[in-house]
Amino acid sequence: MSDRLCAAYVAAFRFVFREPHMSSRPPRILLSTVAAVAVALLGCSDGESVDSAGMTSTASGGVPMFEVDPTWPAEMPNDWIMGSITAVFVDAQDHVWVTHLPETLTPEELSAVQDPPIGLCCRPAPVVVEFDPDGNVVQGWGDPQTQDVAEFPRNAHGLFVDHNDNVWIGTYRHHRVMKFTRSGELLMQIGRYDETGGNADTELLGGPAGIWVDASTNEVFIADGYRNRRVIVFDGDTGEYLRHWGAYGEVPEDTYDYGFGGPEHASNPPTQFSTVHGLVGSNDGLIYVADRRGNRIQVFQQDGTFVFEKIIEPETLASGSSFVIALSPDADQEWLYLADGTNHKVWIMNRSDLEVVGSFGRGGRQVGQFLRPHGMGVDSQGNIYVGEASTGRRVQKFSITGG
Repeated sequence: MSDRLCAAYVAAFRFVFREPHMSSRPPRILLSTVAAVAVALLGCSDGESVDSAGMTSTASGGVPMFEVDPTWPAEMPNDWIMGSITAVFVDAQDHVWVTHLPETLTPEELSAVQDPPIGLCCRPAPVVVEFDPDGNVVQGWGDPQTQDVAEFPRNAHGLFVDHNDNVWIGTYRHHRVMKFTRSGELLMQIGRYDETGGNADTELLGGPAGIWVDASTNEVFIADGYRNRRVIVFDGDTGEYLRHWGAYGEVPEDTYDYGFGGPEHASNPPTQFSTVHGLVGSNDGLIYVADRRGNRIQVFQQDGTFVFEKIIEPETLASGSSFVIALSPDADQEWLYLADGTNHKVWIMNRSDLEVVGSFGRGGRQVGQFLRPHGMGVDSQGNIYVGEASTGRRVQKFSITGG
């Protein structure tokens, strides 16, 4: 067996015992994983050695692994810095789009724009920033200081660039989704600013958090979930209401009393969504919905028919474990990635059954670590971009190194 392949199997063996989530896996899964890796290791001779590179690669067809690229992005112009990152999306050109909350920046962080200035740096970046694949800023738009609130996505949350190059952005505190040109010209609005009407309302939204547009039908799927508890679908050209549904494909309720997290969560999950926070559609016509405080992903057909669900780290409290979903770029979309903003990591899952097979990241402020990963996108090569909504306030690139 080659040195490279042996290194990969040793890396997998180390992974099994290093990752804290393995201690919570059922014993049969843990034992089968150890056994499979151990058998593979028998093919390695005693004389073969493994260097640190073996920790970031796997054999062909294996679980993808990633390493952080500390050079990405490049320094932004104009002394710009970003506040809490709320969304990250990679478009068809492999350009990385980011929304952030400039209102979360402190006066000390924005010294140059105080009156009078208290220091040389810095200035808030526009609400929407576009980076090229090398991490250079292409453009930025959305300025709370000069634009009326009707013209830009205040409290931006959720971002999608569709097949026609339209940029869709949600505003979770103000109950609307806005459709822009690539350069920031407003084209259409779904919902109305600061108005909400509950889960049965077909015109108003209630805390929209995530967006996905189907290129084949031009239907816009919205995770309407900070106030409401539903997925709602509109026509992408006209904004006409089409349909909506709640957890398990049932009717969503405005009033629902439930607990979440803790020892009983997996055996007795809530019958309604908790925080419908993100969603994505797959090539084979399924919709994957991240129910954040429900600690789960629910899978549906596009008409709202429930398929199955997966609970992730069920005892997670606070904001929950299921923030944002992204899919691998291969034709079969074999892998599903889940950003977990409470446990501060990205889970790697088989899309077919949503079984957790790996993860990367941990809590912290060092390179490669996270504080509240909240936005995530995948480029055409399989590299993952993760934005943090807590005090890290940055986007990091994780280059795929194997799989």
